Amino acid sequence: MLLCVSLKGVPSPVAWEELLDALDAVSPLVDDVRAGLAFLDMRGIAGTPLHWMAQARAIAAPFCLPLRMGAGDTKIAARAAAQSDDGGVCVPGCERTLLAPFALSFLDIDPKIVDRLRVLGIERLGDLASLPHGPFVRRFGPEAARWHALAQGVDRTPFVPRAHAVAIEASMYGEGRAEDEAQVIFALRMLLSRIAADLERCGKRAGALTLDVELEDAQTQRFNVPLASSTAQERAMLDVVRAKLEGVTFPAAIVGLRVRAAELEEGGEALGLLSGDDFDPQTVAVTIARIEAALGETVRQASTCNAHVLEERFAYERYEPPKRTLMLDDDATPAFDRDIVPQLRLLTVAEIPVRVRGGEPAFVGDPPQAVLECAGPWRIELERWPGVDAVARDEYDVLLADGDLYRIYHQGAHWYLRGAYD
Repeated sequence: MLLCVSLKGVPSPVAWEELLDALDAVSPLVDDVRAGLAFLDMRGIAGTPLHWMAQARAIAAPFCLPLRMGAGDTKIAARAAAQSDDGGVCVPGCERTLLAPFALSFLDIDPKIVDRLRVLGIERLGDLASLPHGPFVRRFGPEAARWHALAQGVDRTPFVPRAHAVAIEASMYGEGRAEDEAQVIFALRMLLSRIAADLERCGKRAGALTLDVELEDAQTQRFNVPLASSTAQERAMLDVVRAKLEGVTFPAAIVGLRVRAAELEEGGEALGLLSGDDFDPQTVAVTIARIEAALGETVRQASTCNAHVLEERFAYERYEPPKRTLMLDDDATPAFDRDIVPQLRLLTVAEIPVRVRGGEPAFVGDPPQAVLECAGPWRIELERWPGVDAVARDEYDVLLADGDLYRIYHQGAHWYLRGAYD
């Protein structure tokens, strides 16, 4: 059960942080979604939803903030309960009914798309939930799958507990200014040396850094620098920061720097035993930082999830280098701590020749490649949408003689290529 704490308007950052600190007395797991909206994980905590909300209100009373609270099994249910009736509780199974009267803006849908839906007579979440899933997603894009699920009360949004960290930072401000790269790197080395010393004294390791660069024209640019593995070593942190700044051009001279250590963990340096053949996580971190600096965006990886429709079976998340499991056997090979799953790469749909034997694909392509293994069929049925006929197709995964693995499907009298596995 989740407890939603919402606030009309945007509170001051200081007041909001102090409120969340106080709510730790209700639950140690608090998901700070944004200023004015948070969720508390109450699983395993004695009491009822009404008791939890009474306790939270008593703790929040000194802050004099206009709070609304609600409870439910998911974030969308708890938030809807709070908005529908302050202090409300969403009974499991009643999520769709509770959400039905809410306006589309409740899901933070792009206003332009909201206008398009209103033209079609879709104004409430109940209207949205009743739409056929497949045609709706095809018309409005992959994000529409999430809106459709939320409108039906299905919320797969993960719970991300708020971090608790010791503030360790170092800054360097003065009357001078730095116009040369060597000056900036020298200053960063001094700051990271202080950070490393503070981390060592506290017995901590940093999993990320935040760098604030103050410019002569009064601007401040912030860089978030994730580290591949938590560390307290000055050199390791400096390498990643330098890689993050590669190719960055500042519009004015630098007059101040501040570095803050984040995502602190207990203990000293984590060293692997017999890890001579293992990859160097520090090299991976530097490479990722350089790629992000060059592309201007976060490096992401695909992850798979269970879903009926193909387009919902994968999502993208920030890339985290895989860790290896320690093996003490002489003949054992270090293994990743998670299975490597082939990732499906969707291709432009194209008709392909397929020869069938025994009801299954036997040869695919031109020239034909023999099918070594075949999985399926998976029946996909998409309901009728205004102006679009209903669709039914059978999907297969086929391993061809040349080693390639493809997703194909049969619709009507034709076969089509859907994607390839990498």
